[in-house]
Amino acid sequence: MPKTKVAVTLEADLLKRVDELVGKRRFKNRSHAVETALAEKLARLARVRLARECANLDPQEEKTFAEEGLAGSGDTWPEY
Repeated sequence: MPKTKVAVTLEADLLKRVDELVGKRRFKNRSHAVETALAEKLARLARVRLARECANLDPQEEKTFAEEGLAGSGDTWPEY
């Protein structure tokens, strides 16, 4: 995927910690560290959003919708 260069301002202590990880070869370079951190944070936010949306669902209502979709197909839900 093509990459775009951007300028980022970071606190000195944070940059020092990133540089330490680069020095320990945890990341190839600063850009790799920042890119990895952003990707992980965005993935985490997406999971939290999905969990929040799922918490709003009514299990009985969802089961009813699912069973309507199974109607006529001969399939049934397994007992848990």
